Order: sequence, then C-alpha cells, then structure tokens
Amino acid sequence: MIAALFPGQNSHAVGMGTAVRDAYNVSAQVFEVADQALPGITNVMAEGPLEDLTLTANQQPALVTASIAAYRAWQEATGLKPAYAVGHSLGEFSAHVAAGTLDLKDAIQLVHKRGTYMQEAVPVGLGAMAAVMGEDIATISEVCKNTPGVVEVANFNAPTQTVISGEASAVQAASAELKGKGFKVIPLKVSAPFHCSLMQSAREKLETDLQNISYQPLQFPVIANFTAQEVQNPAEVAALLSAQVTGSVRFVESIYKLRDLGVTEFVEFGSGTVLTGLLKRILPEARSFNIHTPEDIQKYLEAHQ
Repeated sequence: MIAALFPGQNSHAVGMGTAVRDAYNVSAQVFEVADQALPGITNVMAEGPLEDLTLTANQQPALVTASIAAYRAWQEATGLKPAYAVGHSLGEFSAHVAAGTLDLKDAIQLVHKRGTYMQEAVPVGLGAMAAVMGEDIATISEVCKNTPGVVEVANFNAPTQTVISGEASAVQAASAELKGKGFKVIPLKVSAPFHCSLMQSAREKLETDLQNISYQPLQFPVIANFTAQEVQNPAEVAALLSAQVTGSVRFVESIYKLRDLGVTEFVEFGSGTVLTGLLKRILPEARSFNIHTPEDIQKYLEAHQ
C-alpha cells in the first residue's frame, strides 16, 4: 500500500521540476496551468534568482507545481495510484490536488495568497522559529507554555525534532531555557513565525478564500496536518486547510497513522528529500522513494520489476 508525501517550504531549488516537465507532457501541462494561475511563476522556478524563488508567495506555488508535475509523471509511468496522501504544511494543498479534491489552478492561486498573507501577518524580524532536538516533547511544550509572550510548538517533525514558533523574544527565551535543560536548539532562517497564533490574520483571510472554492470528492483519503486523521469528506477540507495555518503540523502522528492503516511504501513527490529524511527518523524500516526527475521514475520502475 502506497502513501504519497508532498513537501512544504525550504524544499525549493532553482530548476525544480523542469526535467520532468521536459520529459512528460502531463508535467508540461502542469507548468502551463501554473503560468495561467500565476503568470511568470515557472520562469522563476526555472531560472531564479534563488532570492525570488525563496519568497514565501513564490515558493509555495512553485512547490505545488513541482510536486504535482512529478506526481502526474509517476502516475503516467507506473499506472499506480496511492492509497493515501499527506503533505507537510503547504504540501497538504498538493495532497488535495493529487486526490482530486482541489483544482490545480485554484490550489496555486490559494497558496500564493497563503504565502502573501503569512508574510504580512508579522513584520520581518518580529517573529522567529527554532528547531529543538530531543525526545522529551512534554518538556518542550511545558517550556513554551511557561515562557512569557507567544511561543508555541509549530511542527512535530520527527521523534527527536520539534519546531517552536512565535515572537522573536519569546522564542529566544524558550530556546535559552531548553538549552539549560540539555536540548540542542537551532534557530531557523525563516521570513515569518509559521504555524502559531501570530498567523491568525493570515488564517482568517485564507479561510475566506477557501470558502469560495469548490471541492470535489476525494479519490483517496488525505491525512490532515491539524488532526493527523483521514479526511474523506470534501466539506471538511476548507476548515482543515485554514486551521493548519495557526495549528501544529503533526507529521510524526500522520506517519504513524499511515503505518497503522497498512501503508508499506512512501513516495515523496517534488523537489528535495526533506520528508523522506524525516520518515527515516520516524519509521526507520519504511520503504521510501523520491520522485523529482525522469531518472527517479526510472529507478522506481526498476525497483518494482
């Protein structure tokens, strides 16, 4: 049983998706739709500069485009369909495009707005995020709760990697407290404090946009970031996609959920290997693949002969 994985921010690279676009007509069509939805986005993907591609409002639609281009090429080459899908943060939009819930053009326009709203929610420099290395999630959560100001758990990425997010001063204070308790803390280079209550204005704006979109029946269930549970009813999708803007990304629980549902193979679609890297830390025994280029698809086919 296969689960499709779709990455979130910081999996981007100049040139992402172009090899599969040139090799598969279905992928080229994805790039065409992306340019209709957001004129010029595929030029930024192909040519950069990296600074422009890294901008949240560009990076999010670029990642959806690259992920779906890879996914559709893999589908055409293998004739396969996953049993489930999960995305990390904005990757949840890609998961819903793959499942047929969201129209690709709608998704690209939505994540462009999402990126814009998230960037506008907190002025640059006032927010921060940090990765905390250690297994004691309860202590991390308790330190955040007891630190003055806004600092919250944003991502449960792996059993030994938790990301905290909030006001810069509060994140620094919590980081110092956690270091004193023996945790390793790494400040992250981010443009805004994602997945915390400071994103409330972004959530509200996105919620309005999400309510104006039509949703189709899911071809397979998507595991929601906010609940780590299966979504099968399209009527639930808008609320869940807006809730994850301020809520934690429960990636560890999502992977355990997929394991419990019987998934034995995980395939990450799009640029980078972030999710398969996290997967190996969550389920070391899991079989995993990355699909980004025609060569990746060839390797996948050879592994399944």
